[in-house]
Parts: sequence; C-alpha cells; structure tokens
Amino acid sequence: MTTKRSIEELIKEIQPLSLQTSVEDEKRIIVEYDSERILELAAKLKSMGFDHVKSVTGTDYPQKDVMTVTYHSSSYGNPELVEVIVTLKTSIERSHPKHPSLVNIWPSAEYLERETYELVGISFEGHPRLSRLLLPPDYEGPPPLRRDFEIPVEGIEA
Repeated sequence: MTTKRSIEELIKEIQPLSLQTSVEDEKRIIVEYDSERILELAAKLKSMGFDHVKSVTGTDYPQKDVMTVTYHSSSYGNPELVEVIVTLKTSIERSHPKHPSLVNIWPSAEYLERETYELVGISFEGHPRLSRLLLPPDYEGPPPLRRDFEIPVEGIEA
C-alpha cells in the first residue's frame, strides 16, 4: 500500500515540472502543467512506475475560449502505485487546439488521443496515426463533442 510519505516524495520529484500539484485524497494526485513540459513530465512519471494512461479527455469551454486536456495515469507493474492515479491537466487555446502526443511515452494513449482528436477536435502533435476511429468515413461536420455542435434536425418536427 502507498504511504503518505511516498506520495509526498513523488510530488516533490514532479513539482519542478508542473504549474501546480495537489493531493485530492491519499491515492489521487492532480498535476496542472504547461503543455511545453508535458513530454518531460510524462517521461518522469513513467520512470517512477506510472506505466500506462487510463484515459484521455478533452473538454470544451467556449465561454472561456479554452479547451482542457486531461490524462489519467496509473501503474500495473508497481504494487505500491497500483491504486494511485495521477491526473495531468492543462488548458489550451480553443482556436488552436494542439497538444503534444504522449504515445511515444505511453503507447496506451494511442486510441484515447485519436478518440479525443476525432470527437473534440484536439490535434495531438507527433501522434503516429492521428486518424478517424469512431465516426463514419463520410462524416464532414465539426467535432461532435464541442459545446457549439448543433445536432441537425431530421425527420418531422412536431
């Protein structure tokens, strides 16, 4: 089981690479970062035993003109870290939604980044295969999980 001391040591090591680090509870660490430092931060976390990405989320905030990119990372291989989840969060410009890909560090991010690209419209620079995954090949509209996406009316309105 992870001790409070080991969490504090982990935070101390990653703090120089982050904008802000906090502990939500004893097994959940929240790290806000600048996207220019994410490759270095992810490599550091991987070297510490966080060997995979559980999820990647893109969230659209049009009223603030930003989008957020959130990664959840954990460990399969390190028994001390198996219950710990590190949440990595950053904000990017909505008008230029780009973020470095973490696939070369965590291969488990490949499909998750593709899904986020396709449904939210965030481009992951350096991704080896940033292409459609879920939408039909003939889909031509805007990313459907953006807040300003309008569902087209089909059929008869009552």
